[in-house]
Amino acid sequence: MDGPESCRIKHEDAEELIDLMEENGETGELLEAVEKHQDTYGQKSMSPSFQSRPEVHFTCPQCGKSFSCEQSFNLHIKFHRGTKPYECDQCDKIFTLKTNLNEHMKIHNVEMLYTCDQCGKSFLLKERLNKHLKIHTVEKPFTCDQCGKNFLHKGYLTEHIKIHTGEKPHTCDQCGKRFAYKGNLTDHMKVHTGERPYACDQCAKRFKHKGNLIEHVKIHTGERPYSCDQCGKKFKLKHILNDHMRIHTGEKPFTCEKCGRSYTRKRNLSDHMKSHTGVKLHTCDQCGKSFVKTGVFKVHLRTHSRERPFNCDQCGKDFLRADALKDHLKVHTQERPYVCSLCGKGFRQMGTLKVHQKRHSGIKDHICSECGKTFFRDSELKVHQSVHTGEKPFKCSHCEKTFKRAEYMKMHERIHTGERRYGCDICGKRFTQLSTLYSHTKNVCLKSQSAPTAEQ
Repeated sequence: MDGPESCRIKHEDAEELIDLMEENGETGELLEAVEKHQDTYGQKSMSPSFQSRPEVHFTCPQCGKSFSCEQSFNLHIKFHRGTKPYECDQCDKIFTLKTNLNEHMKIHNVEMLYTCDQCGKSFLLKERLNKHLKIHTVEKPFTCDQCGKNFLHKGYLTEHIKIHTGEKPHTCDQCGKRFAYKGNLTDHMKVHTGERPYACDQCAKRFKHKGNLIEHVKIHTGERPYSCDQCGKKFKLKHILNDHMRIHTGEKPFTCEKCGRSYTRKRNLSDHMKSHTGVKLHTCDQCGKSFVKTGVFKVHLRTHSRERPFNCDQCGKDFLRADALKDHLKVHTQERPYVCSLCGKGFRQMGTLKVHQKRHSGIKDHICSECGKTFFRDSELKVHQSVHTGEKPFKCSHCEKTFKRAEYMKMHERIHTGERRYGCDICGKRFTQLSTLYSHTKNVCLKSQSAPTAEQ
């Protein structure tokens, strides 16, 4: 068994070792294992006649490491490429060798012997149960000496340390982008390959990551497992609940280094940062207006197409945006979850509450550059500036009349369409404007109900 045959067997052993180490989060020790294999082959396995042959070196083009055994060299190259052709159809785990996949399949086919008495989860191996129990005991024995953060496993700490060192050893060979973790590089490569291996069996939509598919499925099931303990609102995803909780706490952890403005979500800060660069990536071919954010640009296009895809099932009113529909629904439910701490007045939107609180403080921080007049809201300033410019950007689709504000244009267009969307609950009469309905209800129907009859 000396010579090349011994090398082949030990090569298979080393490949099996890779998969076992990856299951245990110890891939960082792979090179050490390969070196041991190479030393064993070079020093113990070769016969004297074989040792006398000229030594052949195989050098890795990626990291420069040399090998005297071709099988060890090929194994090392697989480590760089992440080649794992065998996939488990039960849990999507992948393996380098088919024999390792066969061993892994036993996990799905045999009875789990060790059960957690805290949550009922079962495990095939006792050491896996012991590792799992640390979740309940909150035992995190591995501590980062840079920031003091604790970790369950040494491998997690090793990966975390890269945050402090700035080390990014994994490079994309397509675009040169570097990553701290190999898993992040593997995910990134799907951008170039377009690979979306995880498909929804309800709507056939495909995803790059299994976790994204799991979250997507909740759209079909309607599952909302995460509930706010302040207002009872339920969410599909935990991180959305975490974002929502900041509405109640007022926390804004993401701050712009340029102007000091703070945000509840990192995505909002990222969008805001584009305003400092002055780069507007999206330009409307109808009116020439430019936008930083893709979402805002798409909503703007609907002002030209008249598309209003979000419909209220209570009164039939249509909206440009989903958040506008959500706010509108509170008209029907009478929900006012945002309450002023100074006067107790409730509001349907957080933004309206903030503007209201400015009225208590008297702060008008939006100033007209033409006349110096100040306003509580940016939208009020923009409407005012049209006084100086004479601009009336909103044009009726039925006639040539133009308006300073979109809502004025919408009210005017009802003259052409004859739409009377607001109905009186008392007499059934319908109106084109909500303000007219309020006036009618107060001055006609309610008065006639409260007036004494002739018999009295």
